[in-house]
Amino acid sequence: MATLDDPDSAERWADVSLLTTRSGPLANEGNYGTLFNPPVIFEPMPEIVQFIRNMARVLVVGAGGLGCELLKDLALMGFGQIDVIDMDTIDVSNLNRQFLFRNADVGRPKATVAAEFVMKRVKGVTVTPHYCPIQEKDAEWYRGFQVIVMGLDSIEARRWLNAMMCSLVRYETSEAGERVPDLTSVIPLVDGGTEGFQGHVRTIYPCVSACFECTLDLFPPQQAVPLCTIAETPRSAAHCILYAHLIEYPKEFPEGKPDKDDPAYQNWVYTHALERAKRFNIPGVTLMHTQGVIKNIIPAIASTNAIVAAACASEAFKIVTNCAAFLDNNLMYMGGQGLYAPTFKYERNAQCVVCGDGVVMTAAPQTSLTLLMEKMAEDPRLRLKAPSLSVVGGKKGDTLYMRGILETEYVAYLDLPISELFDSGATLHVTDPGVPGSIRLIVEFACEDIVLE
Repeated sequence: MATLDDPDSAERWADVSLLTTRSGPLANEGNYGTLFNPPVIFEPMPEIVQFIRNMARVLVVGAGGLGCELLKDLALMGFGQIDVIDMDTIDVSNLNRQFLFRNADVGRPKATVAAEFVMKRVKGVTVTPHYCPIQEKDAEWYRGFQVIVMGLDSIEARRWLNAMMCSLVRYETSEAGERVPDLTSVIPLVDGGTEGFQGHVRTIYPCVSACFECTLDLFPPQQAVPLCTIAETPRSAAHCILYAHLIEYPKEFPEGKPDKDDPAYQNWVYTHALERAKRFNIPGVTLMHTQGVIKNIIPAIASTNAIVAAACASEAFKIVTNCAAFLDNNLMYMGGQGLYAPTFKYERNAQCVVCGDGVVMTAAPQTSLTLLMEKMAEDPRLRLKAPSLSVVGGKKGDTLYMRGILETEYVAYLDLPISELFDSGATLHVTDPGVPGSIRLIVEFACEDIVLE
């Protein structure tokens, strides 16, 4: 602990200095391939250490199992200015793998406690906590970081943050007259995720490499279980738990809103789910399974979190210092039976709704606006929840449908054929709560049912 207690100890910075003050076979001297043109050249210099300690700002998104490991690794690697954002509080179930928390911390914000613990153990580092949803921060706040590392367990949160960072990218005209991203406005993302013995690490240069939205169709949409199945013909332990959670509890306590973190509520659901499971001869209902179902808990293993977080922190260090070629651009970790960690490259999607030229959708002219919006919600590339639509030069005005207080003014458009609202090839601008900014959707008419290209 001696080197951690003294932030100016030469021993503490010896390894970082070796990486940043000399070149070597792994140093990135122009080997970025085709990602950057001209390529970025690594120049060894002692000032890099001071930049890491005092100037480079790193944002850690999420202070759960992966986020705790990330904060520890980044602080020990020398980053002196770290921010962490998380909207959750500490639950007793977190304590077995989120090692920055103790029993006395239950109920406190994760970001606050994690920041306090890291600053106490690693002297000289400043960790600034933010106890709020990521959506509460504006674009200028996100613009202040050199790299953002995500330790999230939510696809929707990843989509939102990815879209935010893509929206910050400015464009310029190249010598060849092409519209290209201004690399000085690109803030890299490092995305980590774990589930059981599996995990992934991914580097994203918004609007330069494949963004998260480019590969959204790799993540299957969450499947909803019909209530009739839960109520009449349960087939699994999860169905029994959901019956107690969604049907029995509201019947018995119609005025009360359950607290999913309350042990008393968890035990109530477990007891009633167990009774239902016995009635239908269904095994597998346990208290731990009950907690996982009602709180949508993803299985987590501490060693997997540690491995993936270490890889994420390593990528963040390489990106900030340029001392070695960063991952291009995805690593999969599979540790269930031995160790397997292949790497491969995701390609950009030209029709990406966030960083591409827009999604092309083909629809019959007589398709109603309601049906078009339903198909947009079902499209695995879009997955919109509550879209609002507008179009420049619309036949009945630019606004097609608007949510909120103005919604009643546009309800009449919902049953109209889209051919009465805009022409074939029109570009619709779509906004949705799940994505900051707008999505470009190009609708072309065809004399057949909707087909997504």
